[in-house]
Amino acid sequence: MKNDEKKIKRSDEIAGNFFAFLDQHIQDVISGKVSEFMEVNEIAGQLAVSHQHLTDTVKKVKGKHPCYFYDAKIIEQAQLMLAGKDKSIAEIARIFTYDPSNFSKFFKKWMHITPGDFRKTVQNKIPKSSPYLD
Repeated sequence: MKNDEKKIKRSDEIAGNFFAFLDQHIQDVISGKVSEFMEVNEIAGQLAVSHQHLTDTVKKVKGKHPCYFYDAKIIEQAQLMLAGKDKSIAEIARIFTYDPSNFSKFFKKWMHITPGDFRKTVQNKIPKSSPYLD
């Protein structure tokens, strides 16, 4: 039982490290500290595990491929930016290292709505006095 517990704990550790790295890396891209997104195999290297081991571990612990979570976190951050009015959709696309057209396709694939329609929907739900509209 001890070996199984160690494997579970190590798996949780690897998955946790992946998610922590991913959160920081996405913030680094958004802030401009890093100019482009890393690939999953590069992230695995930063975490000192093989690409296959990282993929297998994240799938085992969370049930989906690491790329799914990578994209989901990008969409989450894009939604937050789209909720505001301070940046155009094209600017947001460039922040996320996308061509505006490809960003729209990527966003729509995930959200089943265009970034522009998402922004309109969200802004119609936010009270007019909200600081998010500034």
